[in-house]
Amino acid sequence: MKLYAKLFTLTIVSSFLLFACTDSAKTKIKNGELVWKTAESAGFEYNYIENDPSETRFYTLENGLTVILSPSNKEPRIQTFIAIKAGSKTDPATHTGLAHYLEHMLFKGTDKYGSLDWEKEKPLLDKIESLYEEYNSTTDESERKLIYQEIDRVSGQAAKYAIANEYDKIMSGMGAQGTNAFTSVEQTVYTEDIPSNVVDKFLTVQAERFRNPVLRLFHTELEAVYEEKNRSLDSDGSKVFEEMFAQLFPNNNYGKQTTIGTIEHLKNPSLVEIRKYYENYYVPNNMAIIMAGDFNPDDVIKSVAEKFAYMQYKDVPVYEVGLEKEITSPIQSEVYGPEPERLMFGYRFPGASSEDAKMLELVGEILTNGAAGLIDLNLVQKQKLLGAYAFPYVLKDYSVLLLGGNPLEGQSLDEVKALLLGEIDKLKSGDFSEDIITSIINNAKKGMLETNENYTSRAYELMDNFVLGTDWKDRLSQVKYLNKISKQDVVDFANKYFKDNYVAVYKLQGEDDNVQKVEKPAITPVEVNREAQSDFLIKIAEMPENEITPLWLDFEEDIQRIEEDDFYPVLAVQNNDTELFELKYYFETGKWSNPMLSYATGYLNYIGTDTRTAEDISKEFYKLATDFQIWVNDEDMSIRIMGLQENFEASVRLFDELLKNCVADEEALLSYIDRVKKSRQNAKENKGAIMSGLRSYAMYGAKNPFNSVLSNEELDNLTAEVLTQQIHTIANYKHSILYYGPKTADEITEIMKTVHPMPETFAEMPEATKFEQNVQTSNSVLLAHYDMVQAEIFWVRNSDFYNEANVPTVSLFNQYFGGGMESIVFQTIRESKALAYSTYARFNNPSRKDRRTSFFAYVGTQADKFSEAVDGMNELLTELPKSDKAVENAKRNQIKTIASERIIGMDILNSYLSAKRMGRDYDIRKHIYNKTGDFMFEDLQTFHKNEISGKPYTYCIVADEEKLNSSKLKALGTVKTLKLEEIFGY
Repeated sequence: MKLYAKLFTLTIVSSFLLFACTDSAKTKIKNGELVWKTAESAGFEYNYIENDPSETRFYTLENGLTVILSPSNKEPRIQTFIAIKAGSKTDPATHTGLAHYLEHMLFKGTDKYGSLDWEKEKPLLDKIESLYEEYNSTTDESERKLIYQEIDRVSGQAAKYAIANEYDKIMSGMGAQGTNAFTSVEQTVYTEDIPSNVVDKFLTVQAERFRNPVLRLFHTELEAVYEEKNRSLDSDGSKVFEEMFAQLFPNNNYGKQTTIGTIEHLKNPSLVEIRKYYENYYVPNNMAIIMAGDFNPDDVIKSVAEKFAYMQYKDVPVYEVGLEKEITSPIQSEVYGPEPERLMFGYRFPGASSEDAKMLELVGEILTNGAAGLIDLNLVQKQKLLGAYAFPYVLKDYSVLLLGGNPLEGQSLDEVKALLLGEIDKLKSGDFSEDIITSIINNAKKGMLETNENYTSRAYELMDNFVLGTDWKDRLSQVKYLNKISKQDVVDFANKYFKDNYVAVYKLQGEDDNVQKVEKPAITPVEVNREAQSDFLIKIAEMPENEITPLWLDFEEDIQRIEEDDFYPVLAVQNNDTELFELKYYFETGKWSNPMLSYATGYLNYIGTDTRTAEDISKEFYKLATDFQIWVNDEDMSIRIMGLQENFEASVRLFDELLKNCVADEEALLSYIDRVKKSRQNAKENKGAIMSGLRSYAMYGAKNPFNSVLSNEELDNLTAEVLTQQIHTIANYKHSILYYGPKTADEITEIMKTVHPMPETFAEMPEATKFEQNVQTSNSVLLAHYDMVQAEIFWVRNSDFYNEANVPTVSLFNQYFGGGMESIVFQTIRESKALAYSTYARFNNPSRKDRRTSFFAYVGTQADKFSEAVDGMNELLTELPKSDKAVENAKRNQIKTIASERIIGMDILNSYLSAKRMGRDYDIRKHIYNKTGDFMFEDLQTFHKNEISGKPYTYCIVADEEKLNSSKLKALGTVKTLKLEEIFGY
């Protein structure tokens, strides 16, 4: 990915395998089956499936380019993906990581944009390319160092002609969001979420982007990839996954090659090989443009065909599938690292196009569906493991079923494996109810409705389906397929595939002796030319576009309200598109009022009522295709129930029964407390949790919301009766009812009076503890030691109390200074100085009007770059770099984004609650929109001077203390090394 390290794409796009168009698309299947049909419109032939709710059209242009268009006019935005069937499995064995390199370079521009003077820049880029080839063929380290110094020198000269991040500036100027890309084993995908009125601009830019990508600013981008590799080396999860695939696929590139590549290849990149890869795989017959959202397909296909006509069909290199031998006995491997111990094991299956791959998805649901799977009920709900899962990962060559578990205190990983294998044995022996398949069907129906309602989810499905190269009609036939599956079919499948043929990876705690850090090269910061603009950017900006009129929320008009003396207040928004409902109970109390609420609601998952066991309740919710979640926040609490409207009354009654009639179970409590303690221990071994604690400490002091939890002794003193009474009390707290669904407020109120009656008297809510935010008066350092390659640094500062008049300024400042890839922070820290893979900064308004604002900045870097990274960020915090053009671009992005944004569904009600907490009764976006056009750089500079420059900060640092420059630490401020007990409170 361009911003976030991801070795493998683990996106679960639905409960079941989803499919795309095949060469047999014109075949019309009879006997009641879904039928592929062919139609023509606007002079273009396309394939479609009759009665497809997504109305997706599948085009293949003359040059072989696939175009998949799925219109939806709910919001004036479009999710786009440009997918290439080229991932790490098609990397040359001698240059692994190449597809990922290329993904990064597709953001650097062409000969038409990204350059101030292409004629002067090109000879220097040619020189850099030849230097890298010389570098690759040289083995003497002293000579290599000299060559790299020359690469750095020439790169500095070439950078004077480069316009860094011009692609991001172009897209930002259109109002695009989510500008990014990712590379996985099968594919490289470029993604944008654009306003619907810039389709022609978007396609013009993309056609140019793929025409002749120029490999400029390569050595600084290569350093970003180094950082990405180092981040993966600090991730035990990534190491486990890589080891799993290496053992499952010793002959296939799934296991032989990783997406980021080997350290050896990272240190010896070849621009020649990268260009060859582009020429081999970035061809129209290996690509697809996928769009879902608000557009006319006839207009879009004309534009795509015109702009991508230059692309010529070209045979793609034949990919040789590395065939695997049958695994005849368990394979065991070990991975070491600082994170908590856990186990993953996996089985190998046929690839996506096989019938067995569809059955694998069903088996995965039977094992784990989050509610009523065998593992859910028998291992998680009965608290035999801290956590467990089964995950079907369907790929083109092969598929995999991954199972994993986290041990309880004192439990060995062998015991974890035995418990998970026990659930596999139940599949093989048929020790499960056939009703589970019926329940899965109901949830599949709900899943299809949810996906079709969201244009981004729909686009993700279509993208995955193209990459897998299978059949979209199977997605639409999902329920029909499931109805044909019997329990015996599942048993037969389980006995066919589940034998002693698995790979088990034991994640153990300890030092990883195999970790090789990618050492930092000597890099001189390069120019980023913030003010520069290519003629191409100007041309794109001048292209006409229809104006999108912003649509503001009107809380009086958009929300139906019922307020009666004898019932809860009801707020409703009607869903006229699907038969889905979402119900929320909103309480004005949270952890600050009652620390036991979190533990009580967690305990609720493991107990039943006087008439139903916990297992019965989970099964019934899953049968109804209903989910519920409880969020206990600092100062409020929400209960969310979501499902099919046809099951609304039964679902609400069931939840009310659980909440009001749950019974104490002392045995379940003892297991629950043990699991809480183990989770706490694991949190102390998690760098993300440690950093969260440091930030809270910096904001509030030694006694803060993060560590204000029940002590282990207090946990031991809890009784089942006390926690159960806490749950019963929740049902008697005052709360609001928020509803999004097909019913009106009047209709839903009458139903709720029956299924969720109001108590005769309300329970009194406890008074909340107040945590006052620190006001920093001098610089200080909070340090927590963690064994890792990287160093994580947060700058934290609390500022003045919330002022609504500053909201538009804050919004634009964040966009300009520390937001996306076109921001000042990203361009300076990453693009110019190559000091980090991930960096950002943000000024935060609070969630309640009586709180202080705050500022955060972040850099994740190699420990040996710590000093330079801190200095680089501090320079930006001291003086705000000026770029009038960047300010104008930030303004355009903000105006276009807000204009094309539509707050819909439950988000209307959530926005109302948010506004109410801030003391306003209107849509704040209108205020931001109306003010944005008036801002000048001087306004942002004044804000920076008043709020950021010269201010004291608390530096929160998680790193290996021995790898940091101690003198630099002391120079930053008073250093306090915190013990884990001080951070966590236990």
